[in-house]
Amino acid sequence: MRASVGPRHARRPVPTLLRGIYLPRSMDAGAFAMTTYGIPLLVLATTNSAALTGLAFALEWVPRLGAFAVAGALVDRHGTTAVMRRASAARAVVVLAAALVLPHQTGGPGATVAVMLLAASTGILTEFSYIAAETAGGVASRAAGESAHRVQSVLLGIDQVATLAGPALAGLLLQWAGSAGMLASIAAFSLLASALAPRQYRRGQTTAPQPVLQGLRTGWSTLRSLPALGWLVTGLAVSNLAVGLLQAAAPVIVVKQLGHSTADVGLIWSAAAVASLVAVALCRRAIDRFGLWPVGAVSATIAASACLAVSLTHTYATYLALIAVLMAGEGGMTVVLRTLRSRLIPAPVFGATLSLTILLLLIPFPLAGVLVATVPPALLGHVITVCAALQALGLFTAFARLRTAPGLRASFA
Repeated sequence: MRASVGPRHARRPVPTLLRGIYLPRSMDAGAFAMTTYGIPLLVLATTNSAALTGLAFALEWVPRLGAFAVAGALVDRHGTTAVMRRASAARAVVVLAAALVLPHQTGGPGATVAVMLLAASTGILTEFSYIAAETAGGVASRAAGESAHRVQSVLLGIDQVATLAGPALAGLLLQWAGSAGMLASIAAFSLLASALAPRQYRRGQTTAPQPVLQGLRTGWSTLRSLPALGWLVTGLAVSNLAVGLLQAAAPVIVVKQLGHSTADVGLIWSAAAVASLVAVALCRRAIDRFGLWPVGAVSATIAASACLAVSLTHTYATYLALIAVLMAGEGGMTVVLRTLRSRLIPAPVFGATLSLTILLLLIPFPLAGVLVATVPPALLGHVITVCAALQALGLFTAFARLRTAPGLRASFA
């Protein structure tokens, strides 16, 4: 009986993962990348203001922080299908409405208000769909057992392919087709994500739904009980301040200081995605051979070194190359984080704990937007240097503690 059942089950995960996880994740990741990198470019093109570009970056991320608590509770309560389908459809409606309104605005307060509202609303809706897709991916990783890092590598690869194409496509569309063309493309990806929403995960619990604040407390208690995950999240949160600053400042640095186009801004993040894809592929094999800790430590060293060097460059080509190296290191650390997260977080509280960990990781991004909005463009290089030093210190401390603290090394074997 075992011989007859085993092969049939061995063939089932491939179509399930492709249709149930990878395809909807691809569509949502496309909308995510174009929104995250395209909206600040749209703000700069609309307002021609470095301060408003930084403020829009903050407005894009601040609502996401609040959305995570609600999103995790909704996913645990209603499942991934309903949350992702509704959030993606709502995002399509919002960007289509903006595509109809912006061409009739010729600058001034009306256009500024419109792009700022667009940044805030798409930030919220994007995170709802992301939590749903990430939760479904976590379930698939646990089902894969010892091959969890392979599933997470594919998911991260999907994200990086979207980051490869999304920023470049957003920049090109904004330059050649205007705001309407870029926003229509985001709407198309959103509608496809809604139609293909994963059907894999639903808790199906019969108990009363957990309140949002209780979900945050549950996530916090779970994270405190998992010191390996807690230290890794802490180090990556510090690192994300530097990464977020580079993302928020990229339109200002490339367009205003280096004299390049919006398409060239997108090219930077596309090149970074290529480097990250290569890093993800290498890390998947390296984890099989060396384990999680060595791969994570090497990735952290690469990321910190590249970030420190970014503030010293004054040419577009060098800036592009260093950002690519930085994001390659970030890609390796993300594989480690996702693998550890899928291994350690218990299934009944996965949504709540996932929401809290991502919330902690994203808090630095709106802070980075505020820095870009308040610091004069001429001083951005000095701010990047300080944040890069903090990144190096934070990652060194986190991985040193993971290496030496009792009981943690087993989690990284």
